[in-house]
Amino acid sequence: MLAAGGHGSASADVALEELCRTYWYPLYAYVRHRGHSPADAEDLTQAFFAKFLAKNYLAGLDSNRGRFRAFLLASLKHFLANEWDRSQRQKRGGGAPVLSLDYQGADTRYQIDPPDHLSPDKLFDRAWALTLLEKVIARLRGEIQAEGRSEQFEKLKIYLTVGTSNISYADAAAALAMSEGNVRVAVHRLRRRYRELLQQEIVQTLADPAQAEEEMRALLGAFSAG
Repeated sequence: MLAAGGHGSASADVALEELCRTYWYPLYAYVRHRGHSPADAEDLTQAFFAKFLAKNYLAGLDSNRGRFRAFLLASLKHFLANEWDRSQRQKRGGGAPVLSLDYQGADTRYQIDPPDHLSPDKLFDRAWALTLLEKVIARLRGEIQAEGRSEQFEKLKIYLTVGTSNISYADAAAALAMSEGNVRVAVHRLRRRYRELLQQEIVQTLADPAQAEEEMRALLGAFSAG
């Protein structure tokens, strides 16, 4: 999608807006980490997206620096430093294109996030990674529910985020009335599909799909960044 984004096709525009709608919270959190109030962070984030979408900033993204995550943050920094005129602030709904974003939920989430002393940039990467994983889990849950295996997913989803050396299958096997062998197979399949969906989601945010593995390592590394 990003490779086609600079061409301004209708499908690329829709896909870009969806990416922005999905990954806006890390930008909101970045603005809050920079010391802005919730109200100012809402206005700044919304105004940034209005300009980002209207001005086709994505045309400046190429395969050599093709991470949507990094490009979006760099664009926001430029916007905050050079292009925000407080005297010309437009409230949401004030004539500029807007995205329907859950700002009330955003500040609640921001307040309950554990305190951290990382830089705003590293906290942005962590928030981005969490948003990405939440979306992948939601997609995977939807697929499993469609197959009529909701209970199995709820019992086994914990195995997506723990190391294989820490796994005990006995409790899940008892709860699901399955053998431990069958639970092992189900977990293996769940993890394989989880990784497939994760890679698909990451590829959507890259101009060069060959960067997917590198980007995955960078995002997962954000949880241990110090």
